[in-house]
Amino acid sequence: MGFFKIFGLEIVIEPWKRLVIHEIIEYDFEDWARQIAFSSKTAGGAIPTINWVDGIVFQSFNFPDTNAIIEEKLKGVLHWSSVMFALKEKYEKQVIKDNATINLIDVSVNDVFRKLAEKLKEHSTSSKKK
Repeated sequence: MGFFKIFGLEIVIEPWKRLVIHEIIEYDFEDWARQIAFSSKTAGGAIPTINWVDGIVFQSFNFPDTNAIIEEKLKGVLHWSSVMFALKEKYEKQVIKDNATINLIDVSVNDVFRKLAEKLKEHSTSSKKK
């Protein structure tokens, strides 16, 4: 934790203390990409974007900001309802499946996401098969 004082204003940087994920869903990347591609075609053609970090692609789903969730956030605790993920060792900016495009964004600069990737790899059933 660090802080700066500028003209009497204190700026505090407090990293998240904890991330609680209530459900983890693992997919095979190829199957998931086809599912996303199909969904984007039927939903009007918007290009979906998925996060990539250290060999993992993932999408996270937050709870709505109720009073209880905001109280937790103010304590430094994030609660995600679920995370869908797949193993994908190589980063690519775009993946094309069934004539639909999926963008990947490299979020490796985010410490929370890098730690999340480590945990997801530990829980991956696909990585244990190799």
